[in-house]
Amino acid sequence: MVRYTPGSTPQLGRRAMLRIMLAGAGVAATGGLVACGGGSGSGGDSKVVTFGNNLSDQVPKDAITAAIKAFEGSSGGLSVTINTKQHEQYQEQINNYLQGKPDDVLAWFAGYRMRFFADQGLTGDLTDLWGKIGGNYSDALKQASTGSDGKQYFVPFTQYPWGMFYRKSLWAERGYTAPKNLDELVALATKMKADGLIPIAFAQKQGWPGMGTFDQLNFRINGYQFHVDLLAGKEDWQDKRVKDVFDTWKRLLPFHQENALGREWQEAAQSLQQKKSGMYLLGAFVGQQFPDAEKEDLDFFPFPEINPQHGTDTVEAPIDGYMMAKKPSNPDGAAKLVEYLASPEPQVAYLKADPTAVATNKNADTSGYNSLQKKAAEVIKNAKHITQFLDRDTDPGFASEAATNGLIEFIKDPNNIDSVLKGMADQAKNIFK
Repeated sequence: MVRYTPGSTPQLGRRAMLRIMLAGAGVAATGGLVACGGGSGSGGDSKVVTFGNNLSDQVPKDAITAAIKAFEGSSGGLSVTINTKQHEQYQEQINNYLQGKPDDVLAWFAGYRMRFFADQGLTGDLTDLWGKIGGNYSDALKQASTGSDGKQYFVPFTQYPWGMFYRKSLWAERGYTAPKNLDELVALATKMKADGLIPIAFAQKQGWPGMGTFDQLNFRINGYQFHVDLLAGKEDWQDKRVKDVFDTWKRLLPFHQENALGREWQEAAQSLQQKKSGMYLLGAFVGQQFPDAEKEDLDFFPFPEINPQHGTDTVEAPIDGYMMAKKPSNPDGAAKLVEYLASPEPQVAYLKADPTAVATNKNADTSGYNSLQKKAAEVIKNAKHITQFLDRDTDPGFASEAATNGLIEFIKDPNNIDSVLKGMADQAKNIFK
């Protein structure tokens, strides 16, 4: 799936990305997506299913189109009308789209973003379908597909993990090994610095990369439940547990690449590719900055343990997939299409165009995976909990203002933690009423 958050649209400026975050999770946008099939129970052709697609770049668009054509060939006479919108426009307009006449099946994101619309009754209940397909997914993926009422409203398609990425050849040359806990991470970073490397590549010009660092530290220190509750406005940003996160980050900041506020993630990734940096905490899309001949040299490890109570049981692995309209024009056809998208074959076919992601169906054929995909699939499979990324796991207004600005202020002055957290707490109280 095209990812509008980290890695998907590097050509967008920060303002555009924040506008997408606001609109994509429910803030009304002008205009609206136009459905091809007149969904929402309009009595459409029983042989036609309409499909809302946000994969507008040519390669992934061709890949999902091929998968849909394969469905048509095995569906017993159904045809699919694909309604493709430029992915930025799609996210900006989805609120009005869902309140109008959406397509029968449509692309979206798991977790908070899915629950936002499910809570408003704007998407179809897929609980019965999950009774058929549930065995193909991990408990963590089911959790990310479940609404506040305990029902399922989403089918996962692909995902990609966040972790500490590095070049295998550089580590072999220097004799580095993956740290198992925070103290070992600090010791490794100290050694890298002594060896003349930037220990941890870092960039924050686009506003979102530091969110990934916060996420890793928060769920490693305080656990999955506190993390999701904090982002949902159920915990206080001035809580000592949050201050512990920033105190830990302050300990690590001297090992981060300097002048991060003036650097984009692509530049930081290039420093990793050029062997100037030893590690980079990012999503698997970091591989986009590596030539094909060097992609097999890229590896990663999950962020190491900080609190033994939580270990490394949580993995940040944003999930892209599909929802069904509340009242599809072709309910039977829509159900068949969603069930098909939950199967291994279309997911594997799609990944031939996007080898930085992995299939979500645990029965997918992974024989064609590169080494990074194999590692990613294993790490995700073993996760007890999966998070989506801060700007997908919280209110978009909080992400774009309080979180973005708070993290920037902290990076500017890590001695100002109390003031930063007070500002974030005050804004959270206004947003999560």
